[in-house]
Amino acid sequence: MTNSQKSSRALSGVRVISFEQVLSGPFCTSILGDMGAEVIKLERPGTGDLIRHWDKAVRGLSSGYVWLNRNKRSVTVDVKKDEGREIVYKLARAADVFFENNAPGVAERAGLGYEKLKSLNPRLVYCSLSGYGQDGPYRDVKAYDLLIQGEGGIIATTGYPDKPAKASIAIVDIAAGMYAALGIALALYHREKSGQGQYIDISMFESIVSWLGYFPHHYWHRGEEPERIGMRHHYVTPYGPYLARNGKYANVAVATAKDWQVFCREVIERPDLLADPRFATVEARRQNRSVLEEAIEKIFLERDHTEWLERLKKAQLPHGEVRGIAEVLAHPQAVARQLIREIDSPVGRVPVIANPLRLSQSPARYDRLPALGEDTEATLKELGYDDMAIESLRHEKVI
Repeated sequence: MTNSQKSSRALSGVRVISFEQVLSGPFCTSILGDMGAEVIKLERPGTGDLIRHWDKAVRGLSSGYVWLNRNKRSVTVDVKKDEGREIVYKLARAADVFFENNAPGVAERAGLGYEKLKSLNPRLVYCSLSGYGQDGPYRDVKAYDLLIQGEGGIIATTGYPDKPAKASIAIVDIAAGMYAALGIALALYHREKSGQGQYIDISMFESIVSWLGYFPHHYWHRGEEPERIGMRHHYVTPYGPYLARNGKYANVAVATAKDWQVFCREVIERPDLLADPRFATVEARRQNRSVLEEAIEKIFLERDHTEWLERLKKAQLPHGEVRGIAEVLAHPQAVARQLIREIDSPVGRVPVIANPLRLSQSPARYDRLPALGEDTEATLKELGYDDMAIESLRHEKVI
């Protein structure tokens, strides 16, 4: 990569101070860091971010920390002490963004609320990410991804009729982190036009409710609560993975009237289904889902998944495999698109998943993962602290 390419990253020159922890916040700032922002991560002296201690899967490092914290500077500072807050104030004066994902009121009680930092830097973009937002009756309710998957309708609509399930990954944290990153980028763009910073209030609850898609509309207009239907689509059928004779799945989406014709005639060779009024339309197939699904599941058990995939491919219907993690990481498309990258870390080079944002003039970066407090001394010297002052702060356990 040339020097001109390095300097052209979308957020080069943007400084982010992040009072963050665990997942939703670090996910947000990892996006900003990949896109060139200088992210200064504030961590507790001695312990750091809680996620550092969740496991030791990456040669002694936490898998979660490796996932979420590349391209950041780690600065340890005790913000409960006056000298620690003063360090943050100095950082904020020269920052573009201050981000925090603590419970509402925590940053303000620490002297790091929006009004305080705005008084130091009126152009500052300040983003708070919390479970339920900065007001409302649930403002102070403790929030975890699992709990808000329940509160936000995900668990009730996921799983099988006799047993609900949560999404396997932390989709609430990820959704909120993505909205926060987008909000920060929009606020920075607004500042370019107006010269004004602003406050951003991101809620995990609102983020995941915005993902409910068509469910609210079926409730508003038909009074329907969505049933749990396992691996199927709530409103379109056939749609999903079907178990084949060899114990593997073939994944198929029959989403249009034409696709239904092709599926019945060319793939499963059951044109008689086309003449059955119970299956004539998308709505009719949904109303008679149990009968149709039972028939199709029996048909798919007659052949191996490879044969079904070949038939689907020949018929040019949307289809795919159901892959495990090892297969995903070795996926031909992952190889072709260089989805697996490597970064420097305290334990050497480690693999990471590439940022999916591919901007032709602003490539993502894959630099390093910081050790706890690795950048504290260098950052303090940039702020004007000399060796004696730094040693004093260390002695007082401010850093």
